[in-house]
Amino acid sequence: MTRKSGILYGLGVGPGDPELITLKAARILNSADVVYAAASTKNSYSLAVSIARPHIPDLTPVKMLHFPMTSDQNKKISAWKKNAHILIEELERSKIVAFITLGDAMTYSTYGYVLQYIQELAPNVSVISVPGITSYQAASACLNKPLVESEESLMILSGVNGGDCLRKFAVAPDNLVFMKSYRNVKDIVNCLEEFDLVDGSVAIQNCGLPEQEIVEDVRGLKNSPPNYWTLILAKRKKGDVPQEK
Repeated sequence: MTRKSGILYGLGVGPGDPELITLKAARILNSADVVYAAASTKNSYSLAVSIARPHIPDLTPVKMLHFPMTSDQNKKISAWKKNAHILIEELERSKIVAFITLGDAMTYSTYGYVLQYIQELAPNVSVISVPGITSYQAASACLNKPLVESEESLMILSGVNGGDCLRKFAVAPDNLVFMKSYRNVKDIVNCLEEFDLVDGSVAIQNCGLPEQEIVEDVRGLKNSPPNYWTLILAKRKKGDVPQEK
């Protein structure tokens, strides 16, 4: 009896170290008919593929789904829909499809946007999302510093618009993570200073990769060339009282 339709697996492959891929993700990669990953429209490079490569059989096709690096929402939506159709066509051929993504499949992931359109355009297809280790979990482990303790709070923020995500709040949490820092890291550091969090902040660049670098004083990032893989962990010093903005 043949399978009527394929299965799409959304796989988080972790932050950089191939050994941080889960056993489940590794097993699926080893048995998938085809592996897809996201890439810029300007090139076909994928860090996720580099991480997952040791777990992908040599004969398994690896294909890129191209997405524009733009703030134009219409162009983004067009790419999400186009790539959703590509994956649906594979599933209609009864393929086992793995869509790999950095970190966790459901945390600031391109896969999440494409998944919405797959569910809208082909609601009956089988989709299984497999969680992965996030960059901020790996960064916390690298520093040997807990993300949260006791009754502390934790906030995960995008740094695409600098510190504006945090500025929306009157009071900052006990701990926060700025992902996607990159070009607006200077404004993020300014924001951390505004909330009196800069002294408890650490940046990690290229977490889990051979070129990983820890920046203990994030103020130095204001005058450094932007690094695409920059993550900032901020922790309020114990005993400090949050200041309302």
